[in-house]
Order: sequence, then structure tokens, then C-alpha cells
Amino acid sequence: MSDDLKNNAPAPENESPGEHSTVPMWIFGLLLILFFAGAIYFDDHSGWFNPQIYAPYQSAEELENYQPKSGAAEMLAQGKKSYDLICAACHGPNGEGKLGQAPPLAGSEWVNAKGFKRIVEIPQLGLNGPVTVKGQNLDFPSGMPPMGAQLSDADLAAVLTYIRASWGNKAEAITADDVKSVRTAVAGHSAINGEQGLDAIKE
Repeated sequence: MSDDLKNNAPAPENESPGEHSTVPMWIFGLLLILFFAGAIYFDDHSGWFNPQIYAPYQSAEELENYQPKSGAAEMLAQGKKSYDLICAACHGPNGEGKLGQAPPLAGSEWVNAKGFKRIVEIPQLGLNGPVTVKGQNLDFPSGMPPMGAQLSDADLAAVLTYIRASWGNKAEAITADDVKSVRTAVAGHSAINGEQGLDAIKE
């Protein structure tokens, strides 16, 4: 009898018989938005589970810049720093050069040539006049001042080594002794005049 009374009991005033509570659809939408935002944040800040990545660094490449280096890695890092500061404004951040302003360094036969004498003389003395680079006759009316003259032997060697090892270039490293020997040999010389001047100092 008691079970029959329970089954026949009237439903509460605010609930219809057979009605079940449901989760509003806007909650699913909100959860989806939060999940999407979290995924973007994770992608930008996680370093993809790299244990070496911690805030405030955003990537493994950025963190690498702060790691102590030695030997060839240290030389290349110093060379890149000098290149970005002194050379990139004219030759481009990736050595692509700028039309009418500076020739390309990426893939340049002048950069990849054997020996070190000429590659040191160009930034040490400066270069004026037209030159042929990668099969193109290029003219740079403003010329290149002796940008390398302001650098120490070690710093000029580092930036030239960086250039000769970047953007597909594959040439031997330059040492501080290489730079010193060339500087001694060309002391007091004027700027290199065009391709004839470059040809004159080929090794």
C-alpha cells in the first residue's frame, strides 16, 4: 500500500511529470571556447614539453641564445651578433642583399671563394663600383665603407666566419691571425675599386 501511495503522489509544483533537468547549451559553448584558448596558450608557451623551456623564454631558439658557448659555437654566436648590428641593415638579415644598396652574401662566389685574403680586405678597405655577383652585374653607387676597420681582429674574424657558414654558404672559418695578417699587408691602402680591384686581390 505504501508503494502505491508513493507512485500516486503528485509531482512538485515546479516539475512536470517525466521532466528531467538538462545542462544549458551555452555552457558547452563556453567550455569549447576555454579549451580552444587554452590550446593556443599551450602552443605559444609550452615549448612542446621541452624540459629546457621555462618562462620568460618563448622557444628553444630563444633559450639557446642565453646558453654559454665555447669554441666554434661561441665564434658563430658573436659573429651573428656583429652581423645583425653592423651588416644586416644593408645586406639583409638573411644575406639576401638590397638592390642598389648592397650585394647578396648568400650564395655569393666572393664569400665562398677559397682563401681568406680577399674576404678580409673587402670589409677592411671598403668597396666602390660595380661587381658581378651570382651572374648579375650589380652597381652600388654609394659603395661600402670600411665597416670592418672598426672591429677587432677577433670580431671581424667572427662575423666573416658567420657569413661564410650561413644561408647555404660553405667556406672555411676565418681566424683572428688571418685578419691581422691581411690588415698588416693592406695598411694605408685605399678602398677597393670595383670588380677589377677584387680581381686584383684574388688568391
